[in-house]
Amino acid sequence: MPKPPPSSSPFWKVFEVFTRANLYAFRATKGRLGGKIMGAPVLLLHHVGRKSGKPRVSPLIYTPDEPNLVVVASKGGVDRHPAWFHNLMAMGTTEVELPGGERRRVRPRVAEGEERERLWAKAVAVYKPYAEYQTYTERQIPVVVLEPA
Repeated sequence: MPKPPPSSSPFWKVFEVFTRANLYAFRATKGRLGGKIMGAPVLLLHHVGRKSGKPRVSPLIYTPDEPNLVVVASKGGVDRHPAWFHNLMAMGTTEVELPGGERRRVRPRVAEGEERERLWAKAVAVYKPYAEYQTYTERQIPVVVLEPA
């Protein structure tokens, strides 16, 4: 099984800079810039750090599944879910920003069984690197449904 680059690698430093630039561009242009990554639509997820208590914003690729939005917790390391996933699941509700300046209150839940399989296939169709990332880990990558709150 191939290993993803370590989080201290130059790749992740560039990724962090790109994330900050994407956030700024998204907000400044209401998603006209920064609203897509490799052709996939992006939303801004608001969450609060569990340890720091500080507000955070993460740009995430999403798949519409009306009336829900679907995000995939792909990054975070080979054996653990990303911090934003843990922060989000610890919250009852939160807010997302969509391209065009639309804001929505959402409630997260993890898709299971047939629903997960259907949404995973839909997410991979929108952003093909998810399938490759799945080969880096034996953990099941969570598919998170953001339902209207």
